[in-house]
Amino acid sequence: MRTFYSLNEFLESNAHFKKFLITIGIFDGVHRAHQKIIRAMVKKAKGKHLSTILITFDPHPANILKRGAKVPLLISLKHRLRLLNELGLDYVIVLHFTKRLSHMNAVDFIKKTLSKIHIDEIIVGKNFFFGRYKKGTLKDLKKFSAFYGYRVSTIDALKSAGRVISSTWIRNLILKGNLKKASSLLSRPVAVLGTVIKGHKRGRIIGYPTANINPHHEAIPPSGVYAVKIILYNRIYKGILNIGVKPTFKKTPGDRESTIEVHIFNFNKYIYGKELEIIFVKKIRREKKFKDMFYLREQIKKDEKFASAFF
Repeated sequence: MRTFYSLNEFLESNAHFKKFLITIGIFDGVHRAHQKIIRAMVKKAKGKHLSTILITFDPHPANILKRGAKVPLLISLKHRLRLLNELGLDYVIVLHFTKRLSHMNAVDFIKKTLSKIHIDEIIVGKNFFFGRYKKGTLKDLKKFSAFYGYRVSTIDALKSAGRVISSTWIRNLILKGNLKKASSLLSRPVAVLGTVIKGHKRGRIIGYPTANINPHHEAIPPSGVYAVKIILYNRIYKGILNIGVKPTFKKTPGDRESTIEVHIFNFNKYIYGKELEIIFVKKIRREKKFKDMFYLREQIKKDEKFASAFF
């Protein structure tokens, strides 16, 4: 899969001479409903010997349009691209979402963006909308289809227990700690992609060194201790992870916000600055304050034993 970070970058490449099947959307989470659309497009493209393009946006439009809003993305753009790559797409175009782009109405988006691509067919969900104030609909896409020589196909909404699967639903499940249901809707375990940063090294002091994680702007499960798997160096490791404010330790300015720390079993390598993916397997317990570090260390031993037995 080849990724372009603007329409101009795509148009300046040799790729734009091809004929494409395309789909459009944010695809936050690349969940089951997204996968249904993408797989249908990829399958049809192979049958017609055409290439595929997915057009997506970053940052999330809601974070630009709603003043003060901060949508906790299910996955970061980097994580999104990694998952999209696994679905057999040929190209992805990431459009930088700005106030200026948000003011583009549906007709202008078709004329100034879609018309620049040699489109054979556009495949989207039946609830698809686009353009300023979300006023663009399938009707607008079809209106210009004859003029620009493309077809429009739709995919039925995917439901679970009678409810349409959406990123908002999954996001709320993760924030509330219902990881089992969220994983079902994602069709994969809940995971966080992040970078290892330096912390206070308190875990090392009590005999359990941890990697402090800076998540890439993703929806994070509630505070607590979790059994996790860690993907690093293309290998899968096992460990335990704590999300919270470390209540046993005295507070410093850097301790006021919740942090993510992972202890990787049987691992002792320098990984500052490295990127890793943390897969949530099971919540072990809530975060709690202990009398002192001795009691905390004894509890971590139990957590490690529980996680090891679970794995």
